[in-house]
Amino acid sequence: MSWQHVIVTGGSSGIGKATAELFASRGAHVTIIGRDSNKLAQAQAEIEARRTQPTTVLPLAADVADREQAQQAMQTAIAQLGAPDGLVTCAGMAHPGYFRELPLEIFEHTMAVNYFGTLYCLKAVLPAMEQQRRGHVAMVSSGAGLIGIYGYTPYSPSKFALRGLAEAVRGELKVWGIHTSIVYPPDTDTPQLAAENRTKPPETKRITATAKTWSAAAVAQQIVSGMEKRAFVIAPGQEMAVLARLHSLIAPGLNWYFDRIVAETRSSQD
Repeated sequence: MSWQHVIVTGGSSGIGKATAELFASRGAHVTIIGRDSNKLAQAQAEIEARRTQPTTVLPLAADVADREQAQQAMQTAIAQLGAPDGLVTCAGMAHPGYFRELPLEIFEHTMAVNYFGTLYCLKAVLPAMEQQRRGHVAMVSSGAGLIGIYGYTPYSPSKFALRGLAEAVRGELKVWGIHTSIVYPPDTDTPQLAAENRTKPPETKRITATAKTWSAAAVAQQIVSGMEKRAFVIAPGQEMAVLARLHSLIAPGLNWYFDRIVAETRSSQD
């Protein structure tokens, strides 16, 4: 499949940057969006150094949680590089902690970045995709968007919301020739994961330690491959694949297992 222009939010680091690198290496012009201009410039240089074709890498500084900034970034990307045939929404944040201790502002900001940041960008690029009757949107959720995880009360609902959005718009966009994917990455070695680990409760650390941590490049490979196959669900690895297919069936067993880990952890702290 030939990609002409792909927009990647959260493109200055982690899964977003790795995904942009992969698309650029396949001949696509890429727009990377992030909040930090310095990180964007560094990411641009790294992507350009690794590309194999003279494609354009356009860095745009914007906070996708701000509707006007998100819309302006999409409009600028389209004006400079043309209508996108791909949008990958990797911008996200997580601030784990105990529900009773976390301020409401954390919940509001997490939903603003993870859910509305995707919604604003999708709404902004949709007219251009509809006009060309071609496009693919990949929304990056999480395993925590399939089953609620202890300590992730701000994060899990925001990722559940993305799942609902993807499932709801899939059929509507399909009639315009636009494909949709929902991505459920496992824990990935990124700056975001490092930031999460600073506030994770010990119970959450023990729960998440039971799963393998992936590299950003490996997850990006799964995203691009899944989009090229026009897969709706992209679930890297066996654990995520099983969870994506059977989450409702296995949830009682997982909850029992998580409760046991929580009890053991709290007991060891007493």
